[in-house]
Amino acid sequence: MKENRIRTSVPTITDERLLDEMDQQGALVEIAAGEAIMEPGKFIKTVPIVLEGAIKVLRLDEEGKELFLYYLYPGETCALSLTCCEAGKASEVKAIVEEDTKMLMVPVQYHEQWYEQYKQWKDFVMATYQKRFQEMLKVLDSVAFLKMDQRLARYLVARMKKNGTTDLSITHQEIANELGTSREVISRLLKQLEKKKWIELGRNRIFVRGDFEELAEVGR
Repeated sequence: MKENRIRTSVPTITDERLLDEMDQQGALVEIAAGEAIMEPGKFIKTVPIVLEGAIKVLRLDEEGKELFLYYLYPGETCALSLTCCEAGKASEVKAIVEEDTKMLMVPVQYHEQWYEQYKQWKDFVMATYQKRFQEMLKVLDSVAFLKMDQRLARYLVARMKKNGTTDLSITHQEIANELGTSREVISRLLKQLEKKKWIELGRNRIFVRGDFEELAEVGR
């Protein structure tokens, strides 16, 4: 049942009336890895809640260069999509399904109604804003204060935590796109990490051998 998926993925919501409305008004959708669910300039009419899988949220500049912002995991939604829904503005970010994902899509009118009617929905939304705000600060700090080798190390750590494995399937170009730099820079830095025995490089593959915390502190 859809309601059971919601209970499992969003354990903070226990109000039976709210759960029933989410079950009745939300649409359960399955999206394959690689598909975009949000694009800059397009209007958002539903609030996506991840029930299974993962979604990657990116910021694009005028030239189309990407900057990785954060991941959405089961039980989470996107604060930026909530903001656009509430303001009636077009999306300013791109969201790509990282792996086959199941989501509950809540029409924006119910989000607005539930915010006033159900304390648990309001708490869920406010907790989302707080968490994403902290993540955005980390991205800002990373861009403003960290060297690219540190940003790369933290990005690899984030990928490992998301995938639950030290064996990462990703190209140098994909990393470069998400960190807003060139493939040549990423390839050079990865080679440096390999020389230090922290990683092992393969074809479209990075196997992390070093300690997570030690890797994240590269360049300090």
